[in-house]
Amino acid sequence: MSDMEEKFPRALWVRLIIYIAVGHLFAAFIWLLFEIGAK
Repeated sequence: MSDMEEKFPRALWVRLIIYIAVGHLFAAFIWLLFEIGAK
């Protein structure tokens, strides 16, 4: 496990989690626009 942590620093994991969170928020926003537009 320590070998994996050496390959992937903590900053990279934090950035990956932020990118995933922002991507999901962006997708939810677009989905919301389509839902409102469909009504």
